[in-house]
Amino acid sequence: MRNKLFIRALALLFFSLFIFADGFAQSQLQRVSNTARSDGMGYVIRYHLSAPVDSFEITQPAPDLIQMVLYDQEIDTTGLILPKQSEKLKEVRLYELEYGYGVDIYLTEGATYKSNAYIDRNGKDILVSLTQSTKEELAQYTQQFLTRNWYKEIVDDDALDVSAPPFQTNILYNNVRDKLRFDKIVIDPGHGGWDPGSIGYKGVKEKNITLEVAKKLGAYIEEHLPDVEVVYTREDDTYLGLAELGHFANLAEADLYVSIHCNSFHNQYVSGAEVYFLGLSKSNASLEVMKRENSVFKEEINQELTEDDLLIYELAHSGYIATSEKIAYMIEDQFRTRAQRKSRGVKQAPFQVLFEAAMPAVLVELGFITNPAEQRFLTSEYGQNIMASALFRAIRDYKVEYEEKQAYNVSSN
Repeated sequence: MRNKLFIRALALLFFSLFIFADGFAQSQLQRVSNTARSDGMGYVIRYHLSAPVDSFEITQPAPDLIQMVLYDQEIDTTGLILPKQSEKLKEVRLYELEYGYGVDIYLTEGATYKSNAYIDRNGKDILVSLTQSTKEELAQYTQQFLTRNWYKEIVDDDALDVSAPPFQTNILYNNVRDKLRFDKIVIDPGHGGWDPGSIGYKGVKEKNITLEVAKKLGAYIEEHLPDVEVVYTREDDTYLGLAELGHFANLAEADLYVSIHCNSFHNQYVSGAEVYFLGLSKSNASLEVMKRENSVFKEEINQELTEDDLLIYELAHSGYIATSEKIAYMIEDQFRTRAQRKSRGVKQAPFQVLFEAAMPAVLVELGFITNPAEQRFLTSEYGQNIMASALFRAIRDYKVEYEEKQAYNVSSN
């Protein structure tokens, strides 16, 4: 009798430990799949999980965008397999948050499916049911939700902080900075007027994004660097030819020229920011960007930059090119470390707009507006503030470094 009681107690102990361990098991999200529903009324998206998550929620702020939150700090996404583009499903994107994962599910444009989510009968997997709906019903349903901006939760609050100085300056710098100043910048919002630039997801035009970011950058400079004059190549939806842009900057006698653009590509999954300075293209990708940005100039005067043109420029303006490269890396660092944007690096390319400017000059590609997630970020007020503040910090840091270097040169002589 005593042995039987001992065995039962031992079994109960092991059972309790099993339940306890299972309740705290790490959930691995192995893959996300999608398939047509058996009733022919839509599709099912399945999250394949090794253990249930704490909880989840689903919203649909737009007919072609479904957003979910998987609440569980222990979700493991190592080796996660995402579904390929299908007839109705365009892309699935995950964003790691402090409390779990945010998920964007993009449907193909024109799809009319109402979403709902529930736990599978196995008790672990999450199923998202897409049920065929009418445009009218879907429009009414989606109006009740606001789009979640995952980047706002991912990026640190100080990514928007442009007020703190980069570092302490020395006494000599303070004494001579008024004489050796970085005091004028030309900001060029790419394209404009009849030239829309790249056309992105849902018809978004590059020229509108570049103008908004340029104005925000200029506002940051005017507020926090009041001794720097901001000159815009355009302040509204007008067009200034590429051949004129560099001459415009030269007439302004600026210390830096920043041309702001957005990228595009036939593959919607490509993303990331790039920073260019003038030089020979080092890759096919850089060459393609150059061809697109120079295309308007070619139409204007039926001429392309040759290697001889660039070699002559490099000989005459070698100091500008070296400085441009330095500023480009400072901007790239801000994009990558503070704004937490995917970086495609610093590159060289023979951009006509940079060739014409006799001063340090960089061309910034903020991201790919043909990528649905990146387009949503770059068209949002928050995303534009993030990119403008990153540009501002790089320019501010360069200004301080430049003026301190000038002060050092004066003290050495």
